[in-house]
Amino acid sequence: MPKITFIESNGTTHIVDAEPGMTLMETAVRNMVPGIDADCGGACACATCHVYVDPEWFDKLGTRNEMEEDMLDFAFDVRENSRLSCQVKVTDAFDGLVVRIPEKQF
Repeated sequence: MPKITFIESNGTTHIVDAEPGMTLMETAVRNMVPGIDADCGGACACATCHVYVDPEWFDKLGTRNEMEEDMLDFAFDVRENSRLSCQVKVTDAFDGLVVRIPEKQF
């Protein structure tokens, strides 16, 4: 089971076990990681599961689709390495993945 590290904006770290096939958002919610609101439940209809993927991992997660790109327009402080965690499916290859949570979600 891959281990994923979520880092809150204040530096608090949460290292959690992730089940392959689940999304990063589902993993965060299941493990009660603060800052991942997931208001739409993973339907890519909000931007409250926005995360920053560490640069060394960004290209390994696949590309953002058009719907995700559009929803990121509503996210706070979007960066080159921004993703909606509901759109990233966990695989065994994600062991060691590090994502950071923005200061706030919209």
